[in-house]
Amino acid sequence: MKQATAALAFGLSLGWALSAAAQEPSPGRYTMQKSETGFARLDTETGEVDLCQEKNGELVCRMAADERAAFERELDLLTRRVEALEKAVGRGAAARKPDLPTDEEIDRTMSIMERVMRKFMGIVKEFEDQGKSPAEEGGQVPDRT
Repeated sequence: MKQATAALAFGLSLGWALSAAAQEPSPGRYTMQKSETGFARLDTETGEVDLCQEKNGELVCRMAADERAAFERELDLLTRRVEALEKAVGRGAAARKPDLPTDEEIDRTMSIMERVMRKFMGIVKEFEDQGKSPAEEGGQVPDRT
């Protein structure tokens, strides 16, 4: 009986603790702190700080000065990169196409290739001749019956 009462008391205290924890509001993504000029809003996910002021019944927020400077530097860097890429594309479009070989260059290349192929075929012919017997070279095949 004491064990049942102890188990019941434990279960009730556990249930009470869980329900109390469930009723506590979880912190949101942003936390606000009053400052001299308005509010400081902290993004708890990214760590960014925004400075907010109330204007005409609306809360207007802007990035903090150090974050704004980093944002401006990144924006300037990206702007310069885009401009450089646009210039490169402009130069590429205006660049002339590579010259095709002249007829003389093609004839010279074909002559060189023809000589290479003739020498290669001569070497192949020599190898074929080395593997033949003397009777096969004369065109006569010996009778092996």
